[in-house]
Amino acid sequence: MSSQALLDLHRQFVLQTYAGTDLVLVRGEGPHVWDADGRQYLDFTSGITVCSLGHCHPRVTQAIQRQAATLVHVSNLFVNDQAVRLAALISQRSFNGRVFFCNSGAEANEGLLKFARKWGSTRGGRYEVICMEHGFHGRTIATLAATDKPAIREGFGPLPPGFVFVPYNDLAAVDRAITEKTGAVLTECVQGEGGVRPAERDFLQGLRGLCDKHDLLLLFDEVQTGIGRTGELFAFQHYDVTPDAMSLAKALGNGFPLGAVVIARQWEAVLGVGSHATTFGGTALACAAGLATLEAIEADHVLANTRAMGAYLADGLLGLAKRHPGVIREVRGLGLMLGLQLASDEQVKAVIANARRHGLLLLSAAGAVVRVYPPLTITQAQVDDGLARLATALGELP
Repeated sequence: MSSQALLDLHRQFVLQTYAGTDLVLVRGEGPHVWDADGRQYLDFTSGITVCSLGHCHPRVTQAIQRQAATLVHVSNLFVNDQAVRLAALISQRSFNGRVFFCNSGAEANEGLLKFARKWGSTRGGRYEVICMEHGFHGRTIATLAATDKPAIREGFGPLPPGFVFVPYNDLAAVDRAITEKTGAVLTECVQGEGGVRPAERDFLQGLRGLCDKHDLLLLFDEVQTGIGRTGELFAFQHYDVTPDAMSLAKALGNGFPLGAVVIARQWEAVLGVGSHATTFGGTALACAAGLATLEAIEADHVLANTRAMGAYLADGLLGLAKRHPGVIREVRGLGLMLGLQLASDEQVKAVIANARRHGLLLLSAAGAVVRVYPPLTITQAQVDDGLARLATALGELP
C-alpha cells in the first residue's frame, strides 16, 4: 500500500492528536528507517530516545521472539523470571533500590508522585512537589500538573493542586519555595522537551543538600535521559548525586513499551502491599526486551561509544555553528542528547523540513531548539553522513 493510501486511512480512522503526521514509516534497521514508498532516512530522533540501540537491534529482536513463544503475561499476582532478573540489573547498576515496573514514562512519573504523596502523608501531609520551569513529565492529569508547558495544559483544568514551579538551575529559588507543605523536589538531569538543557553540577548537588536539610525527597525523571543517552547508564551518575527515587521508560525496552520506578531501600516500605499496581507492568515479554537492551549496552560497550560519538557529533555541530552564526545560537547537551538553539521557531521548522527532504529525521524542542538524538550505536561515518545532510539543510535557509 502506498504512503498516500495509508495516510488516507490514517486521517479517516486515527484520532488526530499529532501534528505533521505525513510520513509513513514501515521498516527500520540500525540508524535507518524506510517509508512506504521505499525511501531511506537516517534517523536522528531514535523515536524520541526510545530506540537508542537503533531499530530492530538483533539481540532485542531475538529476545522478544524467544519470549513471545515462551511466556507473555501472567499478571503480578505471580512472579516471572524476566522481571526479577531485570529488576536486579537495574538496581545493581543504579543505587540498589527497589523496582516497580510499568508501561510508560508518564506512568512511571505517576508512580513517583504517588510515592511522594504517600511519603508526605506520614509527615503531616506534606503533599507539595517543587518542579522546574520548562520541565516535562507526561500527559496524564497528574503529570500535566507537574509539567510547565501551558499549551498542553490548556483545557484540562482544574489540574490537581500541589505543584510549585521554580526556574531550572536556580538553587536559591528552590530554597525560597520550600514550605511546611513541601514533600519533594522533582527534576530532570537534562531537560529534553524543555530545550535540551543540562543541569548544573552545583544545582543537583545543592538540591540533594536542601532535601537532606529539610527532610524532603529528591526525585529524578530519567525517562528521556536514562539507559545510556547521556553517556552514563543514568544521567544522575554524571553528578555524584543519588536521588531517593527515579523514573525510567523510553529506551528501557528499545522500542517495547516498558517503564519503571526505582525507590531507594530506605523508603521501600512506603508503597506497601495494595498501594500501587498496574495490570501490564513488568510482563515477561517487556522485561525480556529490557534485559536484552541492558545486556547489549554492556556487551557492545555502548556507553563508551556514546561518549566518543557524542563528543565527535558536538564538535561537528559546533563547526556548523561557526559557519552559520546568524542561525545557530548555541550547541548544548550531554552525550548523544544534543540540541541546537536556533534564532527562531520558524528556522527550526525550516531546518527540520529541509533535513527530511535530504533524508535526515530530526526533532524540535521548546525554545527554538533542534534536537539531535542519533542511536547510541551510531558510527563515525554515520555521524558524518548526518552532519553533511544537516549542513545542506542549514544552507537552504533564506
